[in-house]
Amino acid sequence: MGIHLPSFILSFTLCLLPVLALSGVGCATSGRGEIRYGYFSAPAEQDAWSPKIAGWQRRALREETEGEALPLPAVSKAADSGTSVSPGGDSADLRSKYLNFRAARKRALAREVAHWVQSQAPIHYVEDGVLDHWATLDETLAANGDDCDGLELLTFHALRDLGFGSAEVYRAVIYRPADGQHHMVTLWFEDPEDPWVIDPTGAMTLGMPRMSEFPSWVPLKLFTDRVEFTVHPAASTSDAYLASHD
Repeated sequence: MGIHLPSFILSFTLCLLPVLALSGVGCATSGRGEIRYGYFSAPAEQDAWSPKIAGWQRRALREETEGEALPLPAVSKAADSGTSVSPGGDSADLRSKYLNFRAARKRALAREVAHWVQSQAPIHYVEDGVLDHWATLDETLAANGDDCDGLELLTFHALRDLGFGSAEVYRAVIYRPADGQHHMVTLWFEDPEDPWVIDPTGAMTLGMPRMSEFPSWVPLKLFTDRVEFTVHPAASTSDAYLASHD
């Protein structure tokens, strides 16, 4: 479903590298980059990605409506505000202790999800073939696997099912200008200016690093089953993030 532009036919060929990446090949990292992005801009009227995203959103929402959701306890509703928590934990103030404890537990949980999904990628990676199809979660599970855009849904849905806020976790299309490759990852916006990256196949990275650690990769699109944003270079993104979630 959706559109199949020539770029989409070739775009996710980087998904073909999960086993190599999980063996330590192609996972170069660097220090924090200087580039900052405005992650939450409205897409252009003729954005080439929008029809593809909209097609997936329609099927994902229909699947959600027709399926039976598993009720799970929320980890934190307050995190939806985009409030940034200091990593320090020495303060005697109970509020600071609580916020830092909560932040540490959420990070530990997200890293556990990242590790599990990345460990499953070599077992359940399935190539799309000539046409690039963005599966829904049920389609991925029913097929016992998928390529990067299907396996990414394991992370995206797991974090939301485990209580991460709808304004924290996004699917993301990222781009490597050096070789023209595109890839699908999950971004967790604990920090609205520098999200954590969870790559399902390890083609970009293992673990859960910050986006700023990969200046050779460019985020292009953010979306969920209900919203879509275009990413642009920006000096600061805090105001844009907060404004987009008023």
